[in-house]
Amino acid sequence: MVTVEQVRQVALSLPRAYEALVRDRVKFRVGWIVFAALSADETELGFGYPKEARDALVAAEPDKFFLPRTSDLRYHWVQARMAALDEGEMRELIIDAWRMCVPRRVAAEHLRVLGSS
Repeated sequence: MVTVEQVRQVALSLPRAYEALVRDRVKFRVGWIVFAALSADETELGFGYPKEARDALVAAEPDKFFLPRTSDLRYHWVQARMAALDEGEMRELIIDAWRMCVPRRVAAEHLRVLGSS
């Protein structure tokens, strides 16, 4: 199980990312684009994910992942139950969601720096 603090630590370690509180929900953004968000009760993590791949993700692990509400299906978005995620998986999901929001060169530079450390 991952904690809110672990999610925050990963999200805020990424270039150009910042935290915002919107209607009592913690959201992580790059500019105006939200790449990850916590539910109000902090038991669910929403994150950017390619629309064309999300049905397969949900079908593969329905106890862990689920689709967003109907009004949000137009977005590149999936939800996860935080109790079902491990830290490594959460880290990968957050970084991949962030990569969808930043210029390729920013993501490449960040991943290069990580690879050299």
